[in-house]
Amino acid sequence: MKVSLIIPCYNEEGNVRPLYDTVVRTFENAVSDYEFVFVNDGSFDRTPDVLNDLVATADKPVKAVHFSRNYGKESAILAGLNEASGDCFTIMDGDLQQGPDVVVEMVRYLEEHPECDCVTAFQESRSESPVMVFFKDSFYRIINRVSDVEFVSGASDFRTFRRNVRDAVLSMPETSRFSKGIFSWVGFETHYIPYTAAERLTGTSKWNFFKLWRYAISGIISFTTTPLRLPLVFGGITGSAAVASAVFDKKKKDRALPAILGTGSVLLFAIGVLGEYIARVFQETKHRPVYLIKEVLDNQKERSE
Repeated sequence: MKVSLIIPCYNEEGNVRPLYDTVVRTFENAVSDYEFVFVNDGSFDRTPDVLNDLVATADKPVKAVHFSRNYGKESAILAGLNEASGDCFTIMDGDLQQGPDVVVEMVRYLEEHPECDCVTAFQESRSESPVMVFFKDSFYRIINRVSDVEFVSGASDFRTFRRNVRDAVLSMPETSRFSKGIFSWVGFETHYIPYTAAERLTGTSKWNFFKLWRYAISGIISFTTTPLRLPLVFGGITGSAAVASAVFDKKKKDRALPAILGTGSVLLFAIGVLGEYIARVFQETKHRPVYLIKEVLDNQKERSE
């Protein structure tokens, strides 16, 4: 069973070669047939040069996909799935926080359990600040309450899956992509295994609180319409409060300002929610490609020529 390792890279010049070497050492006598598919997501450091050098010197099959600019990790995952040629596919980060030994465990599980289609790794505990852990746990609680599909807390894009899952994911045509939700939506038999994320070898995380907030909002908007109903709920609450105030307020104090502020806040909230959904509809109707490729280098293709 050939394994395609799909590795999005954004400014990972110090991690690409160590990741390759670590995978090769770990896969020896464990995984015999595999390929690397690195997707350079518009890096502005030396990542493109390091990838090109790796393609030229690596003993194992390596493909480097260079984007024309930075499109984001979701686009890089999609490009990797399109460019990979394996029988099963692993999505992993390029910073060595997700160990190749976990990939070996996932591949073995698929080999030993033909009824299983996907193995997903999740973090039982996170080495992050309590504030960040709180917000991430809150996100999973909220989205599982309002979404029709289940999101497993701590589960990331780090997973190994068969070609039928990959084909199902590629059949999803939307441009605003949220991979966690897409994998949950397509279903299939999925097994979850715990793992502990290691420290980054070099560099810093590309995710900050603001980016994670936007990512969370994107996930909620993409997989539920519940926020569109919230203004109706809030409108009912403020309307009931206004009626109760008019009927039971014996002192007849002037409550115009609080009523105006309350109504205005509900209206602004409703406009904001509608704006989020309309923005995504606008993006989808333009039918722009999710990414553009500048260059693809493949040492297997070059050697065959």
